[in-house]
Amino acid sequence: MNSEEMIRLIGELKEVKQDLLAQIRKSIVGQNEVVDKVLTGLFANGHMLIEGVPGLAKTLLISTIAKALNLSFGRIQFTPDLMPSDITGSDILVSASGGEERKFQYIKGPIFANIILADEINRTPPKTQAALLQAMQEYHVSSGNTTRPLDLPFIVMATQNPIEQEGTYPLPEAQLDRFMLYIFIDYPEYGDELKIVQTTTGAISEEPKALLSAQRIIEFQNAIRNMPLSDHVLEFAVKLARSTRPGDPGAKAEIHKWINWGAGPRASQYLVLAAKARAALDGRLTPSEEDVRAVALPVLTHRVLVSFAAEAEGIRSTDIVKQLIH
Repeated sequence: MNSEEMIRLIGELKEVKQDLLAQIRKSIVGQNEVVDKVLTGLFANGHMLIEGVPGLAKTLLISTIAKALNLSFGRIQFTPDLMPSDITGSDILVSASGGEERKFQYIKGPIFANIILADEINRTPPKTQAALLQAMQEYHVSSGNTTRPLDLPFIVMATQNPIEQEGTYPLPEAQLDRFMLYIFIDYPEYGDELKIVQTTTGAISEEPKALLSAQRIIEFQNAIRNMPLSDHVLEFAVKLARSTRPGDPGAKAEIHKWINWGAGPRASQYLVLAAKARAALDGRLTPSEEDVRAVALPVLTHRVLVSFAAEAEGIRSTDIVKQLIH
């Protein structure tokens, strides 16, 4: 992609964002910051983990965005008895037409879609959660001796309930690391809740219109990857990720006390990609350090494993990341 095409696409993306927001607002009230983070992750081609108590429209938000983007949508309801084959699909023995001969036929699972809603992902044991790992990293699904490619773009948007609730299983660190962004949805403001109740208990609201095609989204994602990046912003992102590691010489003394494991190199990559996407959605052709700071919390929070000493003092990973970026 040449620079002229990249500049043209970034200019168009700012307008596309406004059109998308208009469609999303037909179903979603408030949560402006959450919507911005989701769009950032989507155009950065990153998977997202969305946490919040039940009833905060997590599922509605994801399905609405899929409709507005005109992408195929697959929903997987994670339950304690869900099996990996329920996600990826499996080979079924079927009778060949017109005879007694039988053969195996692969039946695709719901993972074969552009946007996957992994609903309440932490309601199922780690064995089933791990069925997403290959798909999220390699965009392929293996069944038997066959590896099948997934259609692009492929983005997993997983929702989870707070881990303090009954019947939840913490996600393995290897799977957490594959999510570009961790997005927390809090209770709505009073005024927003009034509007939510008013709009959802009256006439059925208008459905969002499909605005983009899969190929168009891929073009925007490629343009974002081709955005130039200054050395000082690159160094800032890498140093920020490294500052969460207790073994790093540049880490503060508190980090050695509060953190058992810090963010790995994938965090540095995601800080840059998310910062590029944030800048592009704002119509800017290169990200700044402020863009890196703005995406640091959703990129780093779930990659920082706090120590027992931090838990004893009531210090969470979000508190540590906030301290590092200010």
